[in-house]
Amino acid sequence: MTIRETYEYALKHGPENKTRKIVCQDPEFAYKYAENVDKCFRRDTREAVCKSPNYSWLYAKYIDKKPRRDTRNAACKGPYHAFLYAKYVDKKPRKDTRKSACKDSEIAYIYALEVDKKPRDDTREVACKKSDTAFFYALNVDKCPRDDTREASCRTSKRAYYYARFVDECPRNDTRVAACKHPGYMYEYAKFVDRCFREDTWNIIKKTGLRMLYLEFLNDLDKDKII
Repeated sequence: MTIRETYEYALKHGPENKTRKIVCQDPEFAYKYAENVDKCFRRDTREAVCKSPNYSWLYAKYIDKKPRRDTRNAACKGPYHAFLYAKYVDKKPRKDTRKSACKDSEIAYIYALEVDKKPRDDTREVACKKSDTAFFYALNVDKCPRDDTREASCRTSKRAYYYARFVDECPRNDTRVAACKHPGYMYEYAKFVDRCFREDTWNIIKKTGLRMLYLEFLNDLDKDKII
């Protein structure tokens, strides 16, 4: 029988050492066996699931229902699974789960947001390796502008514009220069951040398909002044 067939046989006939030994060759079916056949934890099924970061954290949460060093170590082989272990099993931050999470910019950000629930130099440094996560870290974790998150966000026009609008909440030369590398974000920056006419942005926008939109924006500014 295949591992799947062995598992299905065990579902009908109950747990046996022979069937358990076979399914323990595969972390997924070892987990399912523990959950649906044994309906309890055992050392052999736990050892089997610890070959997989995904099934090790699931085993800790739903079978052991508590943290253990072996399942945590296995989960920490994958940054996302280390985050899940920290959030749903440990239910607190730890150096080992954070270290694993910091192997990925996005996971470092969500670890800071949902597990640490505060900024740290190590998670911020990793988040700043990508413009997207640098912006979100500034917006949702630091909740204030910083030179490092701004510099990282300015690697793309999109995040430079969003940083200026939602984090700095004011125009700056560095965010404007970065945003102005893309005509669309240049227009958005002019409209929602500068909120005024600037000759440098106009000289670029007038050569693009956004020329009429920019003129409409300037016209609306004049109307507001009159009102």
